[in-house]
Amino acid sequence: QVHLVESGGGLVQPGGSLRLSCAASGFTFIMYAMSWHRQAPGKERELVASITSTGGSTTYADSVKGRFTISRDNAKNTVYLQMNSLKVEDTAVYYCSRKRVGINRYDYWGQGTQVTVSS
Repeated sequence: QVHLVESGGGLVQPGGSLRLSCAASGFTFIMYAMSWHRQAPGKERELVASITSTGGSTTYADSVKGRFTISRDNAKNTVYLQMNSLKVEDTAVYYCSRKRVGINRYDYWGQGTQVTVSS
């Protein structure tokens, strides 16, 4: 079975940093691009960052460019999201997702990890 398990969320002050991890299992991890999305209460889920299967290319939402970095370790079946210079508006539940091969859709999701940015 496909499983995606996020960790690393928590409470951080504005300007601080967190690193999220997503442990993947149940599929051939190296064959898939992976992504991070986030959703705040009352708001739409949004794509934050994506990374290709090899890690050779990344994309980011305009709101996080220059602050967040997505990476992956295919030997560990893990994808990361390094979040720096955090803002209050970054507060959300962050979800790891698997991208379907060849199309811009996502077929599996983790349970999410809460990130709260507050002074």
